[in-house]
Amino acid sequence: MTTRAWSGPTAPGRRELLGFAAVGLLAYAVDLAVFTCLRGPAGLGPLTAKALSFVAACSVAYAGNALGTYRDRRISGLRPYAAFCAVNLAGAAVQLLCLTVSHYGLGLTSQRADTLSGAVIGMALATILRFWGTRTWVFPAEGRVGSWTG
Repeated sequence: MTTRAWSGPTAPGRRELLGFAAVGLLAYAVDLAVFTCLRGPAGLGPLTAKALSFVAACSVAYAGNALGTYRDRRISGLRPYAAFCAVNLAGAAVQLLCLTVSHYGLGLTSQRADTLSGAVIGMALATILRFWGTRTWVFPAEGRVGSWTG
């Protein structure tokens, strides 16, 4: 069995990786700022504040990727936005799963362990999933069939 490195038309370019990362950082900042404002001064509950900050961050990330990172890809309609939200919900689920396994499955219950499992390991795995899902289902390249792995 041979392994194949990223190359050719399915390989993510430096611009794509950097653009995706920059948009992700901006969306993270929006998520944090909106959550903080809604939770603090607005006085909303934590789940309502988080749901609204998630929608705001998804919208910013979608716009940033559509207008920046993947501006050369032809997309239209609500389907790409819905797919983008679904990919991001899957990423959030990965983060929660990492936290759940660590905290409840492995018994690692300290704040440090929760932060490491949810915000570091979970975020890293979720980012990989989001990148793959975004470029595969939301903004597919012309002629690309399937994923970047094959």
